[in-house]
Amino acid sequence: MKFTQNTLDKTERVIEEGGYIIRYERGTFQSGYCILQEKKVVVLNKFLQTEGRINTLIDLLPLLKINIDDLTHESQKLYDELMTVVIDK
Repeated sequence: MKFTQNTLDKTERVIEEGGYIIRYERGTFQSGYCILQEKKVVVLNKFLQTEGRINTLIDLLPLLKINIDDLTHESQKLYDELMTVVIDK
């Protein structure tokens, strides 16, 4: 998987189609992110570079409650691909 802005945009789209809001803020995040479950908000450290943002979002996917039926066909394919990456780690 290439770590480009396009990949980041597609990964963000999967999470947003799943009903979550992604925000980039500064703060002291031990793992680079914070999840506000009740509000479906994912907060990432804004100082992460593109590769770090992608890796953090991929690591978060199993923790998020995303209904695959809510995703577009393209996003469903990417979601399956990203979940495979998570399993292989």
